Amino acid sequence: MVRQTMLGCAVVASAIAIGACGSTEGGGSEDAAYPSERLSIMAPADPGGGWDETARAFQQAIRESKVAGQGAEVYNVPGAGGTLGLSQLVSKNEGDPNQLMVMGLVMLGAIETNQSSIDLTQVTPISTLTEEAEAIVVPAKSPYKTLGDLMDALERDPGSVAWAGGSAGGTDQLLVGLLAKSVGADPAKTKYVAHDGGGEAVAAILSGSVDAGVSGASEFADQVEAGKMRVLAVSGDEPIDVGGTRAPTLEGEGYDVVLTNWRGIVAPPGLTDAERDDIVAFVDEVRATPAWRENVERFGWTEVAKSGDDFDSFLQSEQQRVEQLVSDLGLAAS
Repeated sequence: MVRQTMLGCAVVASAIAIGACGSTEGGGSEDAAYPSERLSIMAPADPGGGWDETARAFQQAIRESKVAGQGAEVYNVPGAGGTLGLSQLVSKNEGDPNQLMVMGLVMLGAIETNQSSIDLTQVTPISTLTEEAEAIVVPAKSPYKTLGDLMDALERDPGSVAWAGGSAGGTDQLLVGLLAKSVGADPAKTKYVAHDGGGEAVAAILSGSVDAGVSGASEFADQVEAGKMRVLAVSGDEPIDVGGTRAPTLEGEGYDVVLTNWRGIVAPPGLTDAERDDIVAFVDEVRATPAWRENVERFGWTEVAKSGDDFDSFLQSEQQRVEQLVSDLGLAAS
């Protein structure tokens, strides 16, 4: 049995009272609410992918709800599955509470496969935000009409199917490896073409340079709706709508694989406990806004929240789980 659910039942946190931002413990100020300056939110990938969408949805909620007087800017630092952005956050933004970064399960895999010297023990964990099922798609003109067709080819020769997805070792490649294992094929023999952002992966699928694609369901919705891609299945626990098509689950199609991709927010190292608590309270406030909840629904995300110490513990357990999975799938760098 192959089943990896990377984010279990999350406890949805209640919004923390805005008055918490005025705490004086650990250097806070009664007169200055967080954020005291314009926020900068890093999406450590190219535009068009899940981290970029999440960062900009968060920015929109801030802008429309006016919960941060000076607003927020979003910028992209692509490369190496987010580890370049992570390195920048740690080395250049230490002690800055007005700098945040969107990240998630993909980054944990990239840290392992790239053997990054910077990892998530060096940041300030703030909160998880969402999780999302992965979607498996093919070009509209693909000879693979069903998931069974695709999986039969994978079983016969795992190297015969070229897959497009996000960065090496991320959720997308982990899912491809798990699919191979589910039909008794060698995951190390799969042909996976990594891309820095969802936009690049979409272009590869549409051009026909690959046979299939794997990414967050929301990243393929427009192409499915336009009739340019066909969605074969999703990797969550329940069937979901992808671009107007009701996509079945992998389990429902007879493949015992479940994998969901979570995303969250971290801050730089070097913050006081009071600064961290102020950021957690602010994120909870944004998450409670109608604008954020509308975006969650629009993108087909599931909202989840583990904040502060709970998120810190969750990160540690997820890193251990991903490390083992990367090793099992033969994805670790030599």
